[in-house]
Amino acid sequence: MQNIQSYVQEHKDRFINELIELLKIPSVSADTAYKDDVIKTAEEIRKSLVSAGCSAVEICETPGYPIVYGEKIIDKNLPTVLVYGHYDVQPADPIELWDSPPFEPIIKNTDIHPDGAIFARGACDDKGQMYMHVKALEIMTQTNQLPCNIKFMIEGEEEVGSKSLSWFVERNQEKLSNDVILISDTGMIAKDVPSITTGLRGLSYVEVEVTGPNRDLHSGLYGGAVANPINILTKMIASLHDDNNHITVPGFYDKVENLSEEERAEMAKAPFSLESYKKALDIKAVYGEEGYTTNERNSIRPTLDVNGIWGGYTGEGAKTVIASKAYAKISMRLVPNQDWVEITELFKKHFESIAPDAVTVKVTPHHGGQGYVTPIDNIGYKAASKAYQDTFGKTPIPQRSGGSIPIVSLFEKELKSKTILMGFGLDSDAIHSPNEHFGVWNYLKGIETIPLFYKYFTELNK
Repeated sequence: MQNIQSYVQEHKDRFINELIELLKIPSVSADTAYKDDVIKTAEEIRKSLVSAGCSAVEICETPGYPIVYGEKIIDKNLPTVLVYGHYDVQPADPIELWDSPPFEPIIKNTDIHPDGAIFARGACDDKGQMYMHVKALEIMTQTNQLPCNIKFMIEGEEEVGSKSLSWFVERNQEKLSNDVILISDTGMIAKDVPSITTGLRGLSYVEVEVTGPNRDLHSGLYGGAVANPINILTKMIASLHDDNNHITVPGFYDKVENLSEEERAEMAKAPFSLESYKKALDIKAVYGEEGYTTNERNSIRPTLDVNGIWGGYTGEGAKTVIASKAYAKISMRLVPNQDWVEITELFKKHFESIAPDAVTVKVTPHHGGQGYVTPIDNIGYKAASKAYQDTFGKTPIPQRSGGSIPIVSLFEKELKSKTILMGFGLDSDAIHSPNEHFGVWNYLKGIETIPLFYKYFTELNK
């Protein structure tokens, strides 16, 4: 493909400014206060796809937030690539920890991004990475180099479980038919070490409620005589791991895939500095399951973590009460072969069983999804690898991710398609955290690399 680099350089300021305008819209799907902003973002995506060259674009209503669908079909005999992304973002809380307002994007230089990074909620996850694909289409249509058919499916509920996406996919299989699915909602090892994500962990997310007395009680009059739900909850949570940080839920590991020593050795070839890792997080030591390295713990091993815990009085000053209720939100990251529905039920049964008679326990499942592994010998992976080789000058490393994209396993089940995960973010980009950002270099490099995927995927399918 000719002139990709020159096109990116000529239009880079516009590409950056367009993304900045998109990032200004607080499309927080988890908070209904932002409903109008989420819908507004869908309309902006629709306009962008039209401008980029899609011949048909529509906003598809669902039981929840709409899905933006677009397509450019040039020849039905050619391969079809389906691009998936999401336009919703995580809540920005805690706001006070941001160095700049989360929905007022600003470009700042950092040690990792000396040429600048865009700081805003959604910069990397996923507006920035999704928008790379829109601009890649623009390049291919404007330079008459689109080698195959392309479809877009951009949703607005990824950060809250993609419930409406399942509904949409099941009802639109012909519309969404494709030869491969392309997603950029992952990362790479480093700016000078390209990688392709070949595995994702699954997810089970639950909320637990522990109830003691029928009302908040005076801690002096009742303390020591009535069970304190907060004390009980913390003991129950602490019991979910043993001294080796092994999860104690019975049956939890029954279907865990154990990688061979050879596979673990291949993973270990990825460059990693434990000291740099600790320094970046400002911690003295790492922590996790005995017998596994840091990179193994956060990718090929399952986890159980408390994401939030509350109860009783948390306001200013003192209020001496024994709370009636205590709560926690708990997520379990799962590896391939672990079924999230089964794990959720195992957790529920176990958590209820360890509660003392002095309290009652309620476990409410929220959402989940299956893990996923894509083989590196398929055409999609080979096309992505060749694209990275062209733009980075290096063969990308296959890498398993600790994150979850539950809809990937749904796509394989419903659309019978493999998914290729071409991420351009970095671990340091603080997704889901205050000061989320996306390197300008990474953003433009993604726009430059993606068109080459289409070129090689089409060639390899001949």
